[in-house]
Amino acid sequence: MKNIFLSILLSVLSLILLSACKHKRKGAIHTDSSAKPNIVLFFVDDLGWSDLGFRNSIFETPNIDKLSKAGIRFEQAYISCPACSPSRGTLLTGKHPTRLQLVRHIPGDDDVSEFNYLDSDPAHFPSRNWLPLEHTTYAEALKKQGYYNVFIGKWHLGPRNFYPDKQGFDEQIGVTDFGNPGSYYPPYFFDSNLFPDNNHRYLTDKLTDKAVGFIETYNKAKPFILSFWYYAVHAPHEGRTDLLEHFKAKGLEEEYANYVAMVKAVDESVGKVLEALKKRGIDQETIIIFLSDQGGCFENKPFRGGKSGGTALYEGGARVPFFFYWPGITKPNTINNSIVQSTDLFPTLVELVGGKVSNYKDIDGISLLPVIKENKTLQRDAIFGYRAYEDLYASVRSDNWKLLAYRSGKMELYNLTEDIKEQVNLVDENPAKVKELVLKLVKWEKEMGVEKYSGIK
Repeated sequence: MKNIFLSILLSVLSLILLSACKHKRKGAIHTDSSAKPNIVLFFVDDLGWSDLGFRNSIFETPNIDKLSKAGIRFEQAYISCPACSPSRGTLLTGKHPTRLQLVRHIPGDDDVSEFNYLDSDPAHFPSRNWLPLEHTTYAEALKKQGYYNVFIGKWHLGPRNFYPDKQGFDEQIGVTDFGNPGSYYPPYFFDSNLFPDNNHRYLTDKLTDKAVGFIETYNKAKPFILSFWYYAVHAPHEGRTDLLEHFKAKGLEEEYANYVAMVKAVDESVGKVLEALKKRGIDQETIIIFLSDQGGCFENKPFRGGKSGGTALYEGGARVPFFFYWPGITKPNTINNSIVQSTDLFPTLVELVGGKVSNYKDIDGISLLPVIKENKTLQRDAIFGYRAYEDLYASVRSDNWKLLAYRSGKMELYNLTEDIKEQVNLVDENPAKVKELVLKLVKWEKEMGVEKYSGIK
Protein backbone atom coordinates (compact mmCIF):
# COMPACT_ATOMS: atom_id res chain seq x y z
CA MET A 1 0.00 0.00 0.00
CA LYS A 2 2.82 2.34 0.94
CA ASN A 3 4.58 1.68 -2.40
CA ILE A 4 1.37 2.42 -4.32
CA PHE A 5 0.99 5.74 -2.45
CA LEU A 6 4.59 6.72 -3.20
CA SER A 7 4.13 5.81 -6.85
CA ILE A 8 1.02 8.01 -7.11
CA LEU A 9 2.79 10.88 -5.32
CA LEU A 10 5.77 10.70 -7.66
CA SER A 11 3.46 10.67 -10.67
CA VAL A 12 1.64 13.77 -9.42
CA LEU A 13 4.92 15.59 -8.77
CA SER A 14 6.16 14.66 -12.24
CA LEU A 15 3.02 16.10 -13.82
CA ILE A 16 3.39 19.31 -11.82
CA LEU A 17 7.01 19.71 -12.87
CA LEU A 18 6.17 18.94 -16.51
CA SER A 19 3.38 21.52 -16.43
CA ALA A 20 5.71 24.10 -14.94
CA CYS A 21 8.29 23.43 -17.64
CA LYS A 22 5.68 23.75 -20.37
CA HIS A 23 4.46 27.01 -18.86
CA LYS A 24 8.01 28.31 -18.73
CA ARG A 25 8.57 27.44 -22.40
CA LYS A 26 5.25 29.03 -23.31
CA GLY A 27 6.35 32.29 -21.71
CA ALA A 28 9.73 32.10 -23.44
CA ILE A 29 11.28 33.60 -20.33
CA HIS A 30 14.29 32.48 -18.34
CA THR A 31 13.99 33.84 -14.83
CA ASP A 32 17.61 33.42 -13.81
CA SER A 33 19.79 36.53 -13.57
CA SER A 34 21.75 35.64 -16.71
CA ALA A 35 18.65 35.65 -18.96
CA LYS A 36 18.50 38.07 -21.86
CA PRO A 37 15.51 40.41 -21.66
CA ASN A 38 12.77 40.73 -24.23
CA ILE A 39 12.67 44.12 -25.95
CA VAL A 40 9.74 46.17 -27.23
CA LEU A 41 10.67 49.15 -29.40
CA PHE A 42 7.93 51.72 -30.02
CA PHE A 43 8.84 54.02 -32.93
CA VAL A 44 6.21 56.71 -33.58
CA ASP A 45 6.04 58.69 -36.82
CA ASP A 46 6.07 62.52 -36.67
CA LEU A 47 5.46 62.82 -32.92
CA GLY A 48 6.76 66.14 -31.65
CA TRP A 49 8.96 66.35 -28.56
CA SER A 50 6.29 68.27 -26.65
CA ASP A 51 3.24 66.40 -27.98
CA LEU A 52 2.71 64.36 -24.82
CA GLY A 53 0.53 65.01 -21.83
CA PHE A 54 3.30 65.55 -19.31
CA ARG A 55 4.71 68.31 -21.53
CA ASN A 56 1.50 69.75 -22.97
CA SER A 57 -1.83 69.31 -21.18
CA ILE A 58 -3.78 69.46 -24.45
CA PHE A 59 -2.62 65.89 -25.09
CA GLU A 60 -3.99 62.90 -23.18
CA THR A 61 -1.23 60.30 -22.95
CA PRO A 62 -1.38 58.65 -19.51
CA ASN A 63 0.34 55.44 -20.63
CA ILE A 64 3.27 57.13 -22.36
CA ASP A 65 3.54 59.62 -19.50
CA LYS A 66 3.81 56.73 -17.06
CA LEU A 67 6.44 55.09 -19.27
CA SER A 68 8.48 58.31 -19.38
CA LYS A 69 8.70 58.21 -15.58
CA ALA A 70 9.32 54.48 -15.24
CA GLY A 71 12.95 54.59 -16.33
CA ILE A 72 15.36 57.02 -17.97
CA ARG A 73 14.20 59.97 -20.06
CA PHE A 74 16.68 61.49 -22.50
CA GLU A 75 15.89 65.18 -22.76
CA GLN A 76 18.34 65.90 -25.58
CA ALA A 77 17.74 63.12 -28.10
CA TYR A 78 18.09 63.83 -31.82
CA ILE A 79 17.25 62.25 -35.15
CA SER A 80 20.26 62.47 -37.47
CA CYS A 81 18.12 63.14 -40.55
CA PRO A 82 14.59 64.21 -39.64
CA ALA A 83 12.70 62.41 -42.42
CA CYS A 84 10.84 59.12 -42.62
CA SER A 85 13.18 56.77 -44.51
CA PRO A 86 16.54 58.13 -43.26
CA SER A 87 15.44 57.97 -39.64
CA ARG A 88 14.47 54.32 -40.10
CA GLY A 89 17.64 53.33 -41.93
CA THR A 90 19.79 54.84 -39.21
CA LEU A 91 17.78 53.30 -36.38
CA LEU A 92 18.24 49.87 -37.96
CA THR A 93 21.95 50.12 -38.75
CA GLY A 94 23.57 52.66 -36.41
CA LYS A 95 24.95 54.37 -39.52
CA HIS A 96 24.38 58.02 -40.30
CA PRO A 97 22.03 58.63 -43.27
CA THR A 98 24.86 60.30 -45.19
CA ARG A 99 26.90 57.10 -44.93
CA LEU A 100 23.86 55.18 -46.16
CA GLN A 101 23.27 57.74 -48.96
CA LEU A 102 19.71 57.90 -47.67
CA VAL A 103 19.13 61.58 -46.98
CA ARG A 104 15.49 61.96 -48.04
CA HIS A 105 12.32 59.93 -47.73
CA ILE A 106 11.82 57.27 -50.40
CA PRO A 107 9.17 58.57 -52.85
CA GLY A 108 5.94 56.65 -53.12
CA ASP A 109 6.08 56.29 -56.89
CA ASP A 110 7.03 53.51 -59.28
CA ASP A 111 10.66 54.58 -59.66
CA VAL A 112 12.76 51.41 -59.82
CA SER A 113 16.12 53.15 -60.14
CA GLU A 114 18.61 52.99 -57.30
CA PHE A 115 18.57 56.73 -56.58
CA ASN A 116 16.08 59.58 -56.67
CA TYR A 117 16.63 63.32 -57.08
CA LEU A 118 14.65 66.30 -55.86
CA ASP A 119 14.22 69.54 -57.81
CA SER A 120 14.19 71.67 -54.65
CA ASP A 121 17.54 70.26 -53.48
CA PRO A 122 20.30 72.74 -54.49
CA ALA A 123 22.98 70.02 -54.21
CA HIS A 124 21.18 67.57 -56.48
CA PHE A 125 22.11 64.86 -53.99
CA PRO A 126 21.28 61.30 -55.17
CA SER A 127 19.31 59.61 -52.39
CA ARG A 128 18.64 55.87 -52.35
CA ASN A 129 15.29 54.27 -53.09
CA TRP A 130 15.94 51.38 -50.69
CA LEU A 131 18.18 50.29 -47.82
CA PRO A 132 20.85 48.00 -49.35
CA LEU A 133 20.92 44.50 -47.91
CA GLU A 134 24.65 44.57 -47.20
CA HIS A 135 24.11 46.81 -44.16
CA THR A 136 23.68 44.84 -40.94
CA THR A 137 20.48 45.66 -39.08
CA TYR A 138 19.88 45.33 -35.35
CA ALA A 139 17.55 42.42 -36.19
CA GLU A 140 20.43 40.56 -37.81
CA ALA A 141 22.78 41.44 -34.95
CA LEU A 142 20.31 40.31 -32.28
CA LYS A 143 19.48 37.13 -34.17
CA LYS A 144 23.13 36.12 -33.68
CA GLN A 145 22.55 36.49 -29.94
CA GLY A 146 19.54 34.18 -29.97
CA TYR A 147 16.70 36.68 -30.44
CA TYR A 148 13.47 36.20 -32.37
CA ASN A 149 12.61 39.34 -34.37
CA VAL A 150 9.13 40.50 -35.26
CA PHE A 151 8.32 43.72 -37.13
CA ILE A 152 4.94 45.47 -37.12
CA GLY A 153 3.93 48.59 -39.02
CA LYS A 154 5.62 51.17 -41.21
CA TRP A 155 8.83 50.14 -43.01
CA HIS A 156 9.38 52.76 -45.76
CA LEU A 157 12.82 51.43 -46.68
CA GLY A 158 12.16 50.12 -50.14
CA PRO A 159 10.02 47.68 -52.13
CA ARG A 160 9.34 43.99 -51.50
CA ASN A 161 12.88 42.75 -52.10
CA PHE A 162 14.07 44.98 -49.23
CA TYR A 163 11.29 44.28 -46.70
CA PRO A 164 11.97 43.35 -43.05
CA ASP A 165 12.05 39.62 -43.80
CA LYS A 166 15.07 40.31 -46.02
CA GLN A 167 16.73 42.37 -43.27
CA GLY A 168 16.82 39.88 -40.39
CA PHE A 169 13.24 39.88 -39.13
CA ASP A 170 11.51 36.52 -38.62
CA GLU A 171 7.99 37.94 -38.95
CA GLN A 172 6.55 41.07 -40.56
CA ILE A 173 3.04 42.40 -40.11
CA GLY A 174 1.35 45.41 -41.70
CA VAL A 175 4.26 46.21 -44.02
CA THR A 176 3.71 48.07 -47.31
CA ASP A 177 5.79 50.10 -49.77
CA PHE A 178 4.14 53.28 -48.51
CA GLY A 179 5.22 55.97 -46.08
CA ASN A 180 1.66 56.70 -44.99
CA PRO A 181 -1.83 55.31 -45.49
CA GLY A 182 -4.42 56.98 -47.68
CA SER A 183 -6.73 56.72 -44.69
CA TYR A 184 -6.51 55.30 -41.19
CA TYR A 185 -9.76 53.52 -41.93
CA PRO A 186 -10.05 50.68 -44.48
CA PRO A 187 -8.91 50.09 -47.12
CA TYR A 188 -5.95 52.03 -45.61
CA PHE A 189 -3.74 52.01 -48.72
CA PHE A 190 -4.70 52.82 -52.30
CA ASP A 191 -3.41 49.66 -54.00
CA SER A 192 -2.67 47.27 -51.15
CA ASN A 193 -4.80 44.44 -49.80
CA LEU A 194 -3.48 44.93 -46.27
CA PHE A 195 -5.76 43.41 -43.63
CA PRO A 196 -8.73 42.40 -45.81
CA ASP A 197 -10.54 41.21 -42.65
CA ASN A 198 -10.38 44.71 -41.16
CA ASN A 199 -14.04 45.13 -40.13
CA HIS A 200 -13.59 48.92 -40.35
CA ARG A 201 -10.90 48.80 -37.64
CA TYR A 202 -8.79 51.93 -37.14
CA LEU A 203 -5.25 51.22 -38.45
CA THR A 204 -3.42 51.97 -35.20
CA ASP A 205 -5.81 49.66 -33.36
CA LYS A 206 -5.46 46.95 -36.00
CA LEU A 207 -1.67 46.94 -35.67
CA THR A 208 -2.05 46.94 -31.89
CA ASP A 209 -4.24 43.84 -32.09
CA LYS A 210 -1.42 42.12 -33.98
CA ALA A 211 1.19 43.20 -31.42
CA VAL A 212 -0.93 42.02 -28.50
CA GLY A 213 -1.67 38.76 -30.32
CA PHE A 214 2.02 38.13 -30.81
CA ILE A 215 2.74 38.63 -27.10
CA GLU A 216 -0.18 36.42 -26.06
CA THR A 217 0.80 33.49 -28.29
CA TYR A 218 4.60 33.66 -28.39
CA ASN A 219 5.90 30.24 -27.35
CA LYS A 220 9.51 30.02 -28.47
CA ALA A 221 12.27 29.25 -25.97
CA LYS A 222 14.22 32.38 -26.84
CA PRO A 223 13.88 36.09 -26.08
CA PHE A 224 12.15 38.33 -28.60
CA ILE A 225 12.41 41.88 -29.85
CA LEU A 226 9.14 43.40 -31.04
CA SER A 227 9.68 46.42 -33.31
CA PHE A 228 6.39 48.31 -33.39
CA TRP A 229 6.84 51.15 -35.88
CA TYR A 230 3.61 53.13 -36.14
CA TYR A 231 2.22 54.74 -39.28
CA ALA A 232 0.68 57.25 -36.89
CA VAL A 233 0.85 60.12 -36.32
CA HIS A 234 1.87 60.82 -39.90
CA ALA A 235 -0.62 62.59 -42.16
CA PRO A 236 -3.37 62.28 -43.20
CA HIS A 237 -4.39 63.59 -39.82
CA GLU A 238 -7.42 61.44 -39.19
CA GLY A 239 -8.31 60.69 -35.62
CA ARG A 240 -10.37 57.73 -34.54
CA THR A 241 -13.98 58.86 -34.71
CA ASP A 242 -14.76 58.63 -31.00
CA LEU A 243 -11.54 60.35 -29.98
CA LEU A 244 -12.00 63.07 -32.59
CA GLU A 245 -15.40 63.93 -31.19
CA HIS A 246 -13.93 63.91 -27.68
CA PHE A 247 -11.35 66.57 -28.56
CA LYS A 248 -13.67 68.64 -30.73
CA ALA A 249 -16.00 68.82 -27.74
CA LYS A 250 -13.08 70.34 -25.85
CA GLY A 251 -12.94 73.17 -28.37
CA LEU A 252 -10.05 72.09 -30.57
CA GLU A 253 -10.26 72.96 -34.25
CA GLU A 254 -10.80 70.14 -36.74
CA GLU A 255 -7.25 69.50 -38.01
CA TYR A 256 -5.59 69.81 -34.62
CA ALA A 257 -8.33 67.75 -32.95
CA ASN A 258 -7.62 64.99 -35.47
CA TYR A 259 -3.90 65.10 -34.65
CA VAL A 260 -4.40 65.08 -30.88
CA ALA A 261 -6.84 62.19 -31.28
CA MET A 262 -4.22 60.25 -33.26
CA VAL A 263 -1.71 60.76 -30.45
CA LYS A 264 -4.23 59.47 -27.91
CA ALA A 265 -4.82 56.37 -30.06
CA VAL A 266 -1.06 55.69 -30.01
CA ASP A 267 -1.09 56.13 -26.24
CA GLU A 268 -3.91 53.62 -25.91
CA SER A 269 -1.90 51.27 -28.13
CA VAL A 270 1.17 51.55 -25.91
CA GLY A 271 -1.01 50.86 -22.89
CA LYS A 272 -2.50 47.72 -24.44
CA VAL A 273 0.91 46.32 -25.37
CA LEU A 274 2.27 46.97 -21.87
CA GLU A 275 -0.82 45.37 -20.35
CA ALA A 276 -0.37 42.30 -22.57
CA LEU A 277 3.19 41.93 -21.28
CA LYS A 278 1.92 42.17 -17.73
CA LYS A 279 -0.85 39.63 -18.25
CA ARG A 280 1.64 37.23 -19.80
CA GLY A 281 3.83 37.66 -16.74
CA ILE A 282 6.84 38.94 -18.68
CA ASP A 283 6.65 42.68 -18.05
CA GLN A 284 9.55 42.59 -15.57
CA GLU A 285 11.72 40.74 -18.07
CA THR A 286 11.04 43.15 -20.95
CA ILE A 287 12.86 46.37 -21.88
CA ILE A 288 10.66 49.14 -23.29
CA ILE A 289 12.08 51.76 -25.68
CA PHE A 290 10.04 54.67 -27.00
CA LEU A 291 11.02 57.38 -29.48
CA SER A 292 9.83 59.33 -32.52
CA ASP A 293 11.29 59.55 -36.03
CA GLN A 294 11.19 63.38 -36.21
CA GLY A 295 9.32 66.43 -34.98
CA GLY A 296 5.69 67.00 -35.82
CA CYS A 297 3.74 69.15 -38.24
CA PHE A 298 2.33 71.48 -35.61
CA GLU A 299 3.81 73.91 -33.11
CA ASN A 300 6.63 72.32 -31.14
CA LYS A 301 6.95 74.54 -28.07
CA PRO A 302 9.34 75.60 -26.69
CA PHE A 303 11.29 74.94 -29.88
CA ARG A 304 11.49 76.48 -33.31
CA GLY A 305 10.73 74.47 -36.43
CA GLY A 306 9.19 71.13 -37.20
CA LYS A 307 8.73 68.59 -39.92
CA SER A 308 7.79 70.95 -42.73
CA GLY A 309 8.72 74.35 -44.07
CA GLY A 310 12.45 73.69 -44.35
CA THR A 311 12.94 73.90 -40.57
CA ALA A 312 13.52 70.23 -39.71
CA LEU A 313 17.10 70.75 -38.47
CA TYR A 314 15.97 73.26 -35.85
CA GLU A 315 15.19 71.78 -32.44
CA GLY A 316 11.48 71.38 -33.19
CA GLY A 317 12.21 69.04 -36.08
CA ALA A 318 15.30 67.18 -34.90
CA ARG A 319 14.78 66.73 -31.14
CA VAL A 320 12.46 63.87 -30.21
CA PRO A 321 11.06 62.10 -27.14
CA PHE A 322 13.21 59.12 -26.12
CA PHE A 323 12.51 56.90 -23.10
CA PHE A 324 14.27 53.72 -21.99
CA TYR A 325 12.81 51.47 -19.30
CA TRP A 326 14.70 48.40 -18.09
CA PRO A 327 13.00 46.80 -15.06
CA GLY A 328 15.43 46.31 -12.22
CA ILE A 329 18.15 48.36 -13.94
CA THR A 330 16.89 51.87 -14.66
CA LYS A 331 15.66 53.92 -11.74
CA PRO A 332 12.24 55.62 -11.88
CA ASN A 333 12.04 59.32 -12.77
CA THR A 334 15.60 59.45 -14.10
CA ILE A 335 16.27 62.44 -16.35
CA ASN A 336 19.45 62.45 -18.43
CA ASN A 337 20.71 65.47 -20.37
CA SER A 338 23.35 63.69 -22.44
CA ILE A 339 23.35 64.63 -26.12
CA VAL A 340 22.27 61.41 -27.84
CA GLN A 341 21.27 60.53 -31.38
CA SER A 342 19.35 57.82 -33.20
CA THR A 343 22.68 56.37 -34.38
CA ASP A 344 23.24 55.25 -30.78
CA LEU A 345 20.44 52.68 -30.63
CA PHE A 346 22.15 49.97 -32.72
CA PRO A 347 25.36 49.80 -30.63
CA THR A 348 23.29 50.03 -27.44
CA LEU A 349 21.18 47.02 -28.40
CA VAL A 350 24.19 45.01 -29.53
CA GLU A 351 26.08 45.59 -26.29
CA LEU A 352 22.97 45.10 -24.16
CA VAL A 353 22.40 41.55 -25.45
CA GLY A 354 26.05 40.53 -25.12
CA GLY A 355 27.37 41.26 -28.61
CA LYS A 356 30.50 43.20 -29.55
CA VAL A 357 30.00 46.52 -31.29
CA SER A 358 33.54 46.25 -32.67
CA ASN A 359 32.34 43.37 -34.87
CA TYR A 360 30.38 45.86 -36.97
CA LYS A 361 32.05 48.36 -39.29
CA ASP A 362 31.26 52.04 -39.79
CA ILE A 363 28.95 52.41 -36.81
CA ASP A 364 28.40 56.13 -36.20
CA GLY A 365 26.69 55.82 -32.84
CA ILE A 366 27.90 55.23 -29.29
CA SER A 367 26.51 52.59 -26.93
CA LEU A 368 24.36 54.19 -24.26
CA LEU A 369 24.54 51.17 -21.98
CA PRO A 370 26.74 52.83 -19.30
CA VAL A 371 24.50 55.90 -19.40
CA ILE A 372 21.37 53.79 -19.02
CA LYS A 373 22.73 51.62 -16.21
CA GLU A 374 24.37 54.37 -14.16
CA ASN A 375 22.74 57.59 -15.40
CA LYS A 376 26.11 58.92 -16.52
CA THR A 377 26.60 61.91 -18.78
CA LEU A 378 27.75 60.74 -22.19
CA GLN A 379 31.00 62.32 -23.35
CA ARG A 380 31.12 62.94 -27.09
CA ASP A 381 32.60 65.50 -29.44
CA ALA A 382 29.70 66.49 -31.70
CA ILE A 383 26.65 65.15 -33.48
CA PHE A 384 25.64 66.06 -37.03
CA GLY A 385 22.28 66.49 -38.69
CA TYR A 386 21.95 66.27 -42.46
CA ARG A 387 19.20 66.49 -45.09
CA ALA A 388 18.96 67.04 -48.84
CA TYR A 389 15.67 68.83 -49.39
CA GLU A 390 16.39 72.54 -49.42
CA ASP A 391 19.01 75.21 -48.69
CA LEU A 392 19.32 74.35 -44.97
CA TYR A 393 21.16 71.03 -45.04
CA ALA A 394 23.41 70.44 -42.01
CA SER A 395 23.68 71.00 -38.28
CA VAL A 396 26.49 70.58 -35.77
CA ARG A 397 25.66 70.21 -32.08
CA SER A 398 28.64 70.44 -29.71
CA ASP A 399 28.11 71.09 -25.99
CA ASN A 400 25.72 74.04 -25.74
CA TRP A 401 26.40 75.31 -29.26
CA LYS A 402 24.60 74.56 -32.47
CA LEU A 403 25.64 75.56 -35.98
CA LEU A 404 23.25 75.45 -38.94
CA ALA A 405 24.73 75.38 -42.45
CA TYR A 406 23.07 76.20 -45.77
CA ARG A 407 24.03 75.09 -49.27
CA SER A 408 24.22 78.76 -50.22
CA GLY A 409 26.97 79.34 -47.63
CA LYS A 410 24.79 81.00 -45.01
CA MET A 411 25.49 80.12 -41.36
CA GLU A 412 23.54 80.39 -38.11
CA LEU A 413 24.90 79.89 -34.60
CA TYR A 414 22.89 79.43 -31.43
CA ASN A 415 23.68 78.92 -27.75
CA LEU A 416 20.94 76.50 -26.75
CA THR A 417 21.48 77.01 -23.03
CA GLU A 418 20.56 80.67 -23.38
CA ASP A 419 18.36 80.48 -26.47
CA ILE A 420 16.41 77.25 -26.71
CA LYS A 421 14.08 78.84 -29.27
CA GLU A 422 17.00 79.51 -31.66
CA GLN A 423 16.00 83.11 -32.20
CA VAL A 424 19.27 85.00 -31.65
CA ASN A 425 21.82 84.23 -34.37
CA LEU A 426 25.29 84.70 -32.84
CA VAL A 427 27.30 83.97 -35.96
CA ASP A 428 28.77 87.51 -36.18
CA GLU A 429 29.54 87.77 -32.45
CA ASN A 430 31.38 84.43 -32.21
CA PRO A 431 33.66 83.95 -35.24
CA ALA A 432 35.99 81.62 -33.32
CA LYS A 433 33.16 79.26 -32.39
CA VAL A 434 31.83 79.36 -35.95
CA LYS A 435 35.27 78.43 -37.28
CA GLU A 436 35.59 75.59 -34.77
CA LEU A 437 32.24 74.06 -35.71
CA VAL A 438 32.75 74.60 -39.43
CA LEU A 439 36.03 72.68 -39.24
CA LYS A 440 34.21 69.83 -37.50
CA LEU A 441 31.59 69.82 -40.24
CA VAL A 442 34.16 69.87 -43.05
CA LYS A 443 36.08 66.98 -41.49
CA TRP A 444 32.87 65.00 -40.97
CA GLU A 445 31.65 65.60 -44.54
CA LYS A 446 34.92 64.16 -45.83
CA GLU A 447 34.56 61.14 -43.56
CA MET A 448 31.05 60.56 -44.90
CA GLY A 449 32.18 61.07 -48.49
CA VAL A 450 29.77 63.93 -49.17
CA GLU A 451 32.18 66.86 -49.32
CA LYS A 452 31.34 67.61 -52.97
CA TYR A 453 27.80 68.52 -51.87
CA SER A 454 28.98 70.85 -49.12
CA GLY A 455 27.70 74.36 -48.67
CA ILE A 456 30.90 75.43 -46.91
CA LYS A 457 32.54 78.14 -48.99
